[in-house]
Amino acid sequence: MPKLLQIDSCLGVLSTGKITEGIGSVARMNGWETYIAHSARYVGTSDMVSYQIGSKCSEYLHYAKSLLFDKHGLGSSLQTRKLIRWIDGVNPDIIHLHCVHGYYLNYRILFEYLKSTNIPVVWTFHDCWSFTGHCAHFVNVGCMKWKTECFQCPLKHAYPKALVDNSTRNFKLKKYLLGGLQGNLTIVPVSNWLQGYVKDSFLQQNNIVTIHNGVDTTTFKQIEVLGYNGSTKTILGVASVWTKTKGLDDFILLREMLPADVEIKLVGLTKEQIASLPSGVIGIERTHCVEDLVKLYSEAEVFVNPTYADTFPTVNLESLACGTPVITYRTGGSPEAVTSETGIVVEQGNLESLKVAIMTVLNNGKEYYSQACRQRVEEYFDKNKCFQRYIDLYEDLLTRRE
Repeated sequence: MPKLLQIDSCLGVLSTGKITEGIGSVARMNGWETYIAHSARYVGTSDMVSYQIGSKCSEYLHYAKSLLFDKHGLGSSLQTRKLIRWIDGVNPDIIHLHCVHGYYLNYRILFEYLKSTNIPVVWTFHDCWSFTGHCAHFVNVGCMKWKTECFQCPLKHAYPKALVDNSTRNFKLKKYLLGGLQGNLTIVPVSNWLQGYVKDSFLQQNNIVTIHNGVDTTTFKQIEVLGYNGSTKTILGVASVWTKTKGLDDFILLREMLPADVEIKLVGLTKEQIASLPSGVIGIERTHCVEDLVKLYSEAEVFVNPTYADTFPTVNLESLACGTPVITYRTGGSPEAVTSETGIVVEQGNLESLKVAIMTVLNNGKEYYSQACRQRVEEYFDKNKCFQRYIDLYEDLLTRRE
């Protein structure tokens, strides 16, 4: 029985945690043993055999090193060496990387180890951190230095925040380390948009296979919400962390532009953010309860995603699966899930166009879009179909190795 080991910052929670669980589930249906190594901060439950890399304390120390010296991903040395010993014990046939940034893992030690093995490596890119000298997303400032060599990073104060700029050194180190894996590394961007950037980066010579994220269509589906009469039209927004980049400020400004009978619900806010919301904007803290999310998606008239930096947001898929149309900015891979039958794409930051799009959907009525929304997800973004492509990729890599 072949063995799959995934490595990610999350275990069973947030967007990448759901993706790793989905891949693991499909892998087991195909006869694989499944394992996952993860950070200490984002921990839920898993059906895979799991291994926690370090502790919250070690992650705080890694954060300090990253902040003071711009050495993100270069702390946690002891914890990563322990991980490698665990990997040797598992003896996986495929190692599948996801988010290796996040203050829990030393990528230099990990990549040097991977170079010394003959284990095929698959790396799903959920953002752009792997080929830049610092940032995870650069489009919101239009920085393209990563195409040649990073320097004087304009995003050093963005995640992963740093007080100094060592982006040139970081860029050269990643280029060197990943160059050593070239013959044994398959890169999987999760959107066509991201694939285009990978092909412009120092990783362009690698095997590159785009696989869109999928969603659990048996869980995310339109349900009847008891006690909901639809007299108030609800606009929904969902994010793991709400910032200006995710469009929080745009939602606040939008509130003043919409009729009084339209309410905005935002899921994923902190208590402090909720306390500062204006009238007409309802804040809800982050929830890991899928049933609550399904209810919110189902009762909403439209899902709005005014993001300024995103690769291929799963929340769009969750909304469509629940029969709720999506309005999104033309950001990254976010528009790739949306068609004219399932929502509207708006240019970044154009609040007037965003308002017009919202009113268009509200005037058409949710039922105008619902069937097409569900059909699109079932055809293109059902997790079993999407994640089966990973299993096919694993088996192809193993066949080539033989």
